[in-house]
Amino acid sequence: MSLQVIGTGFGRTGTLSLKLALEQLGFGPCYHMIETRAHPGHDALWLALARGETNDWRAILKGYRATVDWPGVFIWQDLVGANPDAKVILSVRDPESWYDSASKTIFARMRDFADALETGAERLDPVRQAHMRMVNAVVIDKTFGGDFGRAHAIEVFNAHNAEVRRTVPPERLLVYEPGEGWERLCAFLGVAVPKAPYPKVNSTADFAARFPQRS
Repeated sequence: MSLQVIGTGFGRTGTLSLKLALEQLGFGPCYHMIETRAHPGHDALWLALARGETNDWRAILKGYRATVDWPGVFIWQDLVGANPDAKVILSVRDPESWYDSASKTIFARMRDFADALETGAERLDPVRQAHMRMVNAVVIDKTFGGDFGRAHAIEVFNAHNAEVRRTVPPERLLVYEPGEGWERLCAFLGVAVPKAPYPKVNSTADFAARFPQRS
């Protein structure tokens, strides 16, 4: 099965809500980082991709109609090139607001992961350890080059969004902001607008409640 929709926006741009929206519109299942919970074996495959040990992502995404968020975002160019009929959605938000949200959520988790791997990897469950190594490799190393300080991270965020806009043909691309709702998304995908409200999940508070930081 080929991908029908490819999300190229970084995490904290409404990607989990977008995943649920796409699945509600019939473009499911949609791959998001949370899929690795159901498929822990995928962590090793993504890590191998991040390390350049393989370039075969097809086994991971087999059966999926769409993908959003990391880890798929770090190979977005491969996905777009290999699925020429797929629509591309770049989810965006104000860069400063994005960084504030990312710093309190995913970047905080990356710091916890790095500390845990450095100080007590031998005490970690092997499945948990594999997930931590994969996430840090994909997000910290491959996306941000080891530096997610504010200025550098925002520079990477802006450069990524500009590259998507520059390289994806406009007829294939929807630049989409959280909170826009159904209308533009459904028009772009050629489907009817649902009666149900657009999903709204995974706020900064929701994320913090699920993944409290270590003291």
